[in-house]
Amino acid sequence: MSTFACLLVNKSAEGAFSIEVTSRSIADLPPGDVTVRVQYSSLNYKDGLSTRGHPGVTRKFPHVPGIDAVGEVVECRTNRWQPGDRVIVTGHDLGMNTWGGFGELIRVPDSWPIRLPTGLSMRDAMIYGTAGLTAAQCVHAIREHGVQPSAGDVVVTGATGGVGSLATAMLAKLGYSVVAVTGKSTEHDFLCTLGAARIVERGEVNDTSGKPLLGERWSAAVDTVGGNTLATIVRSARRGGVVTACGMVGGVDLPLTVYPFILRNVSLAGIDSVECPDVLREQLWSKLADEWRPAALASIATEVSLTELPAQIERILNGAQRGRVIVRHGTPRE
Repeated sequence: MSTFACLLVNKSAEGAFSIEVTSRSIADLPPGDVTVRVQYSSLNYKDGLSTRGHPGVTRKFPHVPGIDAVGEVVECRTNRWQPGDRVIVTGHDLGMNTWGGFGELIRVPDSWPIRLPTGLSMRDAMIYGTAGLTAAQCVHAIREHGVQPSAGDVVVTGATGGVGSLATAMLAKLGYSVVAVTGKSTEHDFLCTLGAARIVERGEVNDTSGKPLLGERWSAAVDTVGGNTLATIVRSARRGGVVTACGMVGGVDLPLTVYPFILRNVSLAGIDSVECPDVLREQLWSKLADEWRPAALASIATEVSLTELPAQIERILNGAQRGRVIVRHGTPRE
């Protein structure tokens, strides 16, 4: 195998960006310790930004996006991995300025992969991907904070997206009463399938009154939006509640006072899956393979080939993606 198929982002001399499905030489792969034959990847919003040359994501072109990958080790220049080992690679610099999972091969430092947990197929690992790891970190933070299902409703914003749909399904599996927030009236049945106890429109969590505190509603929250939505949820969290924050599509400013934190003992937990510590990363993947695995996991995913991926990139950038899109390379082996 001297060449491999990939989705390549090019930058013209005039600064315009374009994408194509093409083949590249293995010699074009970046330096690294371990080479992995990718079986599946998945599509994330960050990947869409990479195809548009967003400078906060990718600065080096030509480039192969894909911040998620799962597959088999082909070669390792250290003793850490053996050919045939099944591994997951997410986070770090994969798909940002290091060529990523939208290629049939990746080459990365030997510290980036983790072993695919027993009982988790490669396909299911990419239904989770970065979105699933992020959702799992949110669930972990809620449970570490001591919030039990009996404490009351947990709100999830952006509930039809990757993180939101997986968080909804995981929390429901663990017995929490999940209130799913969405602006898509056509997706209520989908959210109910995932286990949402109730569905509300996004306007219900976007208060513009300016009040420093609102009525207590949520024992915990998974916010994928940010901005005023996050501020609204913090101001309406119950005493002792925890709000996990992992998104900023709604803005990066947070119009708040200290009242929720001091008068109600509300905690705000920031979630970063890119540099998640390896010990926690492995613990969470084990839980995703077993006790946190939703029964409806397969229903969250749409599977596409590499040639079908550009159309899905347009959908995610336009806010039209539901659940997860996974990308298969060739005929993957499980």
